[in-house]
Amino acid sequence: METFLERERTSQTVFKQSSPYISESARADGFYLGKSRTFCLPTEYAEQNLFPEIQSPALAYFATHKIKWHQGENDKPNNHMCSSQVCCVNFLFPFSKNPEALAHVLRPIFPIQAMLPIENGQYVAFEWIGEKDYLCEKGAHSGPRTRGANCTSADSAVMFQRTDGRKQIVLIEWKYTESYGESSLKISKSGRNRTSIYNHLFIDDCPIKKDLLPSFESLFYEPFYQFMRQQFLADKMEKAHELGADIVSVLHIAPAHNYDFRKITSPDLQELGDSATQVWKSLVKNPDSFISIYTEQLFGNLSLKELPEMNTWVEYIQARYTWIREPL
Repeated sequence: METFLERERTSQTVFKQSSPYISESARADGFYLGKSRTFCLPTEYAEQNLFPEIQSPALAYFATHKIKWHQGENDKPNNHMCSSQVCCVNFLFPFSKNPEALAHVLRPIFPIQAMLPIENGQYVAFEWIGEKDYLCEKGAHSGPRTRGANCTSADSAVMFQRTDGRKQIVLIEWKYTESYGESSLKISKSGRNRTSIYNHLFIDDCPIKKDLLPSFESLFYEPFYQFMRQQFLADKMEKAHELGADIVSVLHIAPAHNYDFRKITSPDLQELGDSATQVWKSLVKNPDSFISIYTEQLFGNLSLKELPEMNTWVEYIQARYTWIREPL
């Protein structure tokens, strides 16, 4: 059976060859991990992996904040058209200057009174690592903390005033074509035991129901390893009242059509749910601190009438990510 990633490679190849959003020169095969691939852009045209209207501002934003483009070159995005980071930026960056539209999208999930700017007047931030090294990760890597590399980074973050008057930050974990195997990440490539990095967070006032876990090591399988670090970051940000926030939570967004992602990869967590996100939901102490929603639920039913100022973006998203409107 064809995986979601295999399907998207084909779909993105078709988009590249036929879409008016891609220039003729950029339709050539691109090199990725040393091989020529139809679903990649030539690296010199990698900026065309982004929605045309955000190419310049997104590149400027990443450069200003020294944010790492995952596997990008020369301060440009990844040339792989199935890049999760590129997908996240394509979906969310257009909302960074449009708080009303952003509130319209998120209001079915959260009690939003009004969106609040989170960074330099923008309403969406990317690769958010927190104002402080809350997880004490700097000692695990050499050099300063870099957004998008070498420390826990939320793919994006938003902030809003709630209808009850409290201020909330939401860390967004974005998925696209990801799927994971049953390999433990407990030991890093350098030979370091990662449990030593995060154990102080686990034994502290932990946001996870430790009584349900066979062991701390059972969390060191993707995507649980990411879920754990995102939840720790949200918990520490909330306790520190970062940016004046009273509540900090995690929102996980992934395609319903990517069945491959749902696999429960940690052998010891198989009995806690039917999918990876369901397992994690059962493990967090506060049920409101982790919400998982399908990309199709958030963006699949957006109409041009509801967001008239974003018509070109809606058309682009529906043309490029065709699964967004397919029946669940």
